[in-house]
Amino acid sequence: MNTQMPRRVRPSGGQNFNSTLSIVVAVVAVLIGFLILQDLSADDGSGSAQPDKTTTTTTAENTTTTTAVATNGFKIQVANASGVAQSAAKLGQQLLARGFLVQPAKNASDATTKQTVTKVLFVAGHEAEAQVVSAVLGGKPVEAMPAVIPTEDGSVGEAWVLIMLGTDLAGQTLPTTVNTNA
Repeated sequence: MNTQMPRRVRPSGGQNFNSTLSIVVAVVAVLIGFLILQDLSADDGSGSAQPDKTTTTTTAENTTTTTAVATNGFKIQVANASGVAQSAAKLGQQLLARGFLVQPAKNASDATTKQTVTKVLFVAGHEAEAQVVSAVLGGKPVEAMPAVIPTEDGSVGEAWVLIMLGTDLAGQTLPTTVNTNA
C-alpha cells in the first residue's frame, strides 16, 4: 500500500498573468516616455504658447509691417515712480488688454526719486522680454535690475520685467504703433 499523497500539479495561469502584466506595464511606460519626449521636442524653449506673427501689407505708396509680439510667456510688474495717483494701475490695465501678464500695480520705493522718464528693468537673463515691453511703451530705456529692487516692498514677485513708470507715460494711453527699433 502506498502511503504517499499524490502530488498536486500547479496550474500555470499565475505565471502567465505575471508576465502579461509585466509586458503591459513596459508598453505603457514606453508610450508615456514617447509622449513626454514628443512634447519636449515640440517646445521651442521660448516660454510662449504662440509663435510671433508678421503681416506685411504693400500699397503703391508704402509698405507697412505689423509684428504681433509674444506677450504671454512672462509677467510684468508696474511700479508708480511718477507720483500720479493710479497711473501704474491704468498702465497695467492697458498692458493686460494687449495680452501681457501683469501683476497688481505697486509704488516705487521711498528711496526712489520721482522719475520723469519711464524705464524698463529686467531680471538677469530676460533682456529680450524687456525689449518687447520697451517697444510697446514707445522705445523706453531698458536697464538691468539693480541689486536693490526699487519697489515699495523690494520685490517684483514672479515678474521678469519691472516698469518704473515716470511722468512721461503716467495717465497716458499707450501708443498704437510698436517701436521695433527700441
